This record gives sequence, C-alpha cells and structure tokens, in this order.
Amino acid sequence: MRKLPKIETLVVKVGSNILTHHERGVNLEFLSGLVRILCNFKKNIPNIVVVSSGAVGAGFKLLGFSERPQNITDKQACAAVGQARLIWEYDREFEKYGVTSAQILITKDDLSNRRRYLNARYTLRRLLELGVVPVINENDSVVIEELRQIENFTDNDNLSALVSGLIGADMLLILSDVDGLFDKDPFKNKDAKRIEEVKYINEELLNVAGDSVSGVGTGGMKSKLEAAGKALDAGCHVGIINGMNLFNVEAFLNGEDVGTFFNHIEDPLTRRKHWIAYAAGASGELHVDNGAVNALVNKKTSLLPSGVTKVTGHFGMGDVVAVIGPDGKEVARGKVRYASEDADLIKGKKSSDISSILGYKFTDEIIHRDDLVVTTNNGA
Repeated sequence: MRKLPKIETLVVKVGSNILTHHERGVNLEFLSGLVRILCNFKKNIPNIVVVSSGAVGAGFKLLGFSERPQNITDKQACAAVGQARLIWEYDREFEKYGVTSAQILITKDDLSNRRRYLNARYTLRRLLELGVVPVINENDSVVIEELRQIENFTDNDNLSALVSGLIGADMLLILSDVDGLFDKDPFKNKDAKRIEEVKYINEELLNVAGDSVSGVGTGGMKSKLEAAGKALDAGCHVGIINGMNLFNVEAFLNGEDVGTFFNHIEDPLTRRKHWIAYAAGASGELHVDNGAVNALVNKKTSLLPSGVTKVTGHFGMGDVVAVIGPDGKEVARGKVRYASEDADLIKGKKSSDISSILGYKFTDEIIHRDDLVVTTNNGA
C-alpha cells in the first residue's frame, strides 16, 4: 500500500480520449461512473475539482460532422456546442448525489494576468467552501492553440497543474489511456515496466515519455510529465493512472499500487513563503498598529484592514508588500488582496464596512494568512 498525503483538495484531470467516443460523443457510462466515485470520496475529501477536456468531442456529432473536424473554425463551433452538452451531463450526474457543479472556462490570459488569476482563485475557493464541484475546461471556443493540437501551455494537462497550484491542491490525479509512466513505450515494447513512484522529473525521464496514441487528446505522456512537474513545484502530489478502468480511481485514492505516483520531497509551504519573504521585492508598505503586530506574530492570523494605520507605495492586487510595525521595523510580508488605492480607503475600518466604502468586497482580509510570512525575529 502506498502512503498518500492527507487529501483535502483533489484535482482530477479527465482527457478527451477517455471521456468521448469517436462516433458517439460523450461517453455517458464513463462520466456517470466517475461522478459516482468522486461523490463517494467527497465524504472524506471535501474539495474536489474536475478539469475536463472533451468539448470538441462532445459537439461534433451534434453539428452533423461524421468525425472530429480539422478546420479550426469548425472545431471552435463544435467546442461551443459540445461544452454546453458536456457541462449539462456533468450537472445532471452530480445532481443525482445532491452535489452542485459549476462551469469555469479559462484561457491562457486568465492565468497569466495577475488580477484575473486572483479573481479565479477567489471564485474557486468560494465555490469549494460552498461544497460545489467546479468543472473547468480550456475555453476552446475562443482559444486557438489547443485546437491546433500543439502540446503547450494551454493543453488541459498543464491547465490542471496550474489549477492545482491556483487553489493549493494536495493531489492532482491525471486520468490517462495508459497504466502510468513506463520505462519505455509500452505500445512498442512488451517488456516495458511501469514506474511505480517518481521523486524527480528530469530530462532523462521526459525523454522516456511518448506522445498521445489516441488521436483525440492534445497532450501526450510528455505533456503529463511536464504538468506533473508544475504541480510538484506548487506543492501538489500527482498521480497518473489508466482512467479507462474507473476501478483505478478508487484504488489509487485508497493507496493501492496502481499508476505512477509523483511524490515531492520539499515542503511546498516553506518554499512558497520563502519566495514571498526573500525573492519577491516589496511593492509597497502597510503600516500597522501593535494589535495587528501581536496578531500576526503570535496568533498567526490574517491582516485585517482595522489594524492598518498607513499605506505607502503603489501596488496592485496580488503584489507583495511589507508590513511595518509602529517602531518602523518590518514585521511580515505578504500578497495583498486589495490595490494600494483601495487599501488606503479601508485602512483602520472594519471588514464589514469594506463593501460600503469600495462598492465591492473580495475578502475580509487585506492579506490572508496563507499568503503571509512573518519576517521579524522578535515577539510582538
């Protein structure tokens, strides 16, 4: 039996090759079985996110195409129609178990733009707090790269890794059409052996990976390894299993030896907070009172606007700023949830007053404790 980490947040990536038929569109039997398993595990894993391909595969038959089209415009049309059908099927299946699902469509720009990245993060976190299962897909109807079947940033293997980092997932489970990572191409070599566990992803390992053999998806095993590397860097464990057999999903999450398990060694929280504390230059300062210093240093709380006395510098939402105590010394650093202009307006105010002052409210905190690291060596 494998010793898996405690999983509070799980991201499951589902590929086109196992979710859709070449002739019939959505594989309803598979989708129904997957949702049943996920709802069963939701009793112990409170936060579950599905990154699902399959919009084009779900839509081409509905538009009268005999096979998946090659023309980009036709693919976009199929994606637009197929995404509606796909999310409808997911919603219908989750509803059977009293679980609400949500559709999130993401583009590359959403994840490269800091403000939209954070907006997506807050939305996903809130959905999870409400018990919702977000179903995420690349916005194929407006994105060209994935539809060209170029293995790059925007294929859903990599999207699933970025989502894992976005929400701080504990496990990314990639459902593939092979039994995991092998030491050589299992379709060409009968003596190929499955690699049970991987601790490091290097060029040698990437060279072992082959391309997708299904002709349906955009990401091959190399793409999955690159995605695994991104997820590991974000502090998320990774599993790659054969999702064609849904028993493997249950077996893997129960700690059985199926697929390939990518087990990171470094402490991701330390690594991320090290970056906040030392690598990221402070874009501004939040001066705080003694009460806030005591709360941050001794109680490890978030920084609320009520404790802020002065805002200096110009910074945007998501930038790293220094937190300065009454003595003028730095107490902490963190990623702010409000831009400098808005932070200045709400300084010294109660969190309950944010909406009336700004006309909106993202969160109660100016800096959430998950995005904050204490840098002082002194007590309060």
